[in-house]
Amino acid sequence: MEASWTSKTPGRLIGIVDDTGELLPDGQIVAPHRPVALAAGSTA
Repeated sequence: MEASWTSKTPGRLIGIVDDTGELLPDGQIVAPHRPVALAAGSTA
């Protein structure tokens, strides 16, 4: 898979891949923040 990068916010690069994480200019990584999906009909 090839990733593409965009800078929608000054100082941040956002990877256009399968996750929602971020790579900051200083090398810090912001973890992906996906909503938790629950399977239909599952019980907890």
